[in-house]
Amino acid sequence: MTPAPTQRRAPSPVTVLAGPTAVGKGTVSAAIRRRYPQIWLSVSATTRAPRPGEIDGVHYHFVSDEEFTRMVETDMMLEWAVVHGRHRYGTPRAEVERARREGRPVLLEIDLAGARQVRRTLPEACFVFLAPPDWDTLVQRLVGRGTEDAEERERRLATARLELAAESEFDLTIVNDEVDRATDELAHVIGVDRGAA
Repeated sequence: MTPAPTQRRAPSPVTVLAGPTAVGKGTVSAAIRRRYPQIWLSVSATTRAPRPGEIDGVHYHFVSDEEFTRMVETDMMLEWAVVHGRHRYGTPRAEVERARREGRPVLLEIDLAGARQVRRTLPEACFVFLAPPDWDTLVQRLVGRGTEDAEERERRLATARLELAAESEFDLTIVNDEVDRATDELAHVIGVDRGAA
C-alpha cells in the first residue's frame, strides 16, 4: 500500500509525533535528528533504565522516580504520563520554550497520553499520528526488537490496540512503511525540506 501524499499546511512552531508502541517513533525521530538538524527534537525524561546503546541526554534523560516526581511537582514538565503501566515519561518544559524562543521548528516525540496533554496546553501545535502499514508489521517490529519479555510484549500490544484507535484525534497520519520516506514526509509537514538551511 502506497501512502497518500501529505498535504502541506502552514507549519506550526511545534509538531507532536505520537503513535502505537513499536511503530518506529524513535527510529523516525533519530532519522530527523540525522537528516534535518535544523529541527529541534525534544529529549524526554524517563524513569526506565536505558536500553542497550541508549545514551543519557541524547535518547532520553534517565532520571530516578524521586527526580521525576520533583520535576512534576515544580511544573517543569510540559507533559508526562505513566506508559504501559510501569514507567513515567515526560517532556521538560524549559527546553521546549528555549527552542521556540530561538525560532527553531520543534518536534515532540511522545505517547498518546502526552499528546493529549499537549493539545490542552499548546492547541496550536500540529499533531501527527505515526501508523504501521498493518497490525502484523507492528507485532513483528515489537517481537523483533527483542527488548521485552513475553509478558511485557503482551502488555504493549494491548496498549497498541488502544493507541491505534486514537488515530482520528490527530491532524495528519504518516504511515511508517519505509523510514526515510516517513522521515521526509514528517519534515515536509514541519515545513523543512531536504537541502534547506
